[in-house]
Amino acid sequence: MPSTWKTPLNLLLQKLKAESGKFPRVAILGIGNSLRSDDAAGMLVARALSQRECAADVDHILILEAGHAPENRTAELRRFAPDLVLLVDAADMGEAPGAVAWISEDDIDGMSASTHSLPLSMLAKYLKLELNCKVILLGIQPVSNEVGETVSKEVICAVEKVVSGLEETIRECIPV
Repeated sequence: MPSTWKTPLNLLLQKLKAESGKFPRVAILGIGNSLRSDDAAGMLVARALSQRECAADVDHILILEAGHAPENRTAELRRFAPDLVLLVDAADMGEAPGAVAWISEDDIDGMSASTHSLPLSMLAKYLKLELNCKVILLGIQPVSNEVGETVSKEVICAVEKVVSGLEETIRECIPV
């Protein structure tokens, strides 16, 4: 079954390559709080992806475990100078638990981020203006963001699918 978030990501990476004539630089920020159950989703994606072969391409890929205050990682992003920042976070989208959705720059404004110190919409606007890059949110529907370290099986399954999908997409669009 094809994933609905992979297609727009592939298209965006191809567009960025066509516009610049070079392979795009992609920063992946895993956002969340590992002490709030499923809110750890983005952190788990970043952690797992950093162990994959694609993470070795430091010229084109930057993977950061950004925690609950991703704005604290902007200096690293500025040094990397990404063409695309992909934020990965648990997001209440009113979907089935474990659902994964592509949330465009324009739609990030409508997302609540109660577990973060700064709303993701503000971070996205800042990154877009300061770094002149595209910003996308890959949201994973949580079961619970209550205090606790247990991540639901639905979110664990979604994290595994996202990691595999990102690795595949990176391999297809960026030479690793």
